[in-house]
Amino acid sequence: MTGTVLDGQIDVALIRTDGHDILEFGPAGAVPYPDHLRSRLAASVEAAATWNFDGPEPAIATQVEQDVTLAQSDAVMAFVSSHGHSMDDITAIGFHGQTILHRAPAEGITGRTRQLGDGHLMAAQTGCPVIFDFRSADMALGGQGAPLCPVYHAALLTAQDIGPEVAVLNLGGIGNITWRDSDGHIIGFDTGPANAPIDDWIRRHGAGAMDHGGQIASRGTVDEDLLGRALDHPYFKAAYPKSLDRMDFPESLADGLSMEDGAAFLTAFAAAAVARAVASLPGTIERLVVCGGGRHNQALMSAIETRAAVGVTNADELGWRGDSLEAECFAFLAARRLAELPASFPSTTGVPQPHVAGRIAMP
Repeated sequence: MTGTVLDGQIDVALIRTDGHDILEFGPAGAVPYPDHLRSRLAASVEAAATWNFDGPEPAIATQVEQDVTLAQSDAVMAFVSSHGHSMDDITAIGFHGQTILHRAPAEGITGRTRQLGDGHLMAAQTGCPVIFDFRSADMALGGQGAPLCPVYHAALLTAQDIGPEVAVLNLGGIGNITWRDSDGHIIGFDTGPANAPIDDWIRRHGAGAMDHGGQIASRGTVDEDLLGRALDHPYFKAAYPKSLDRMDFPESLADGLSMEDGAAFLTAFAAAAVARAVASLPGTIERLVVCGGGRHNQALMSAIETRAAVGVTNADELGWRGDSLEAECFAFLAARRLAELPASFPSTTGVPQPHVAGRIAMP
């Protein structure tokens, strides 16, 4: 799994599951992309934003797709071998690919999404069945194509008998939230910007790849008037289910601010978006279990706690693996595809009926 935050890491996780329950957690880890591929991925995202599904796809996308697939195939095989297994031990690989563009549906317009990743090439490289292209069919049916993790979040909540007073918040490049009521009904949607604009802002100022621990934001002051205007965006008034592209809320929203104040503003914006999401849920939420890279940002975690008026718990405190949870999710979704179990629902992506996600590529 590689997320929209473009952190240059390939997250890999091994789980044993029947698609209903998580039977065993195997090893998990992260493998860095080669340096040259990181910059080409960033260039692909920029080219995709200009393309916007209008006309021929940028040539760089096809070129980088092969590189991404080979790099992730190598990462999987090396990971499996390093933990004493062979590829013959693996039933299937869930291969999300790298999202370079996501356009949610609008009135009268079907949404579209593009993930770089050739499942057939990965199957040939690894000798293992690969489940890939999890989102496009959902969108062709009228759904948002995202988020897809709610069904896995719900399985984790069920395994620990956690009730509807708790929701799961994933803070990746963008945020998404999952809530499950007492009858097992799942609601999920993207909350708004999360790490992506913060990281892009920090990189733009030459201060590293991210705001480690939220230290830079902590030195800044939030422009509450600017924040109020940002929250006037129609997305925050739209009903769920709903989804976003990482560039829908770019770091340029903070233009004109100092590095510290810009980081503080973008951090507060992410937190305020979560607060809006929590307030829109039908249940009374007392606590958020937070996974994804954003849980390491203490300024962001504190801002969420304050602005959403809920407790926040690092997913690791529950024994979950917050850094590899999305990789686990797509392994889980691969198992659901093989078992013909749905991954998306009217209440998570807006698809008209529960949908079995993913295509199967055989070696």
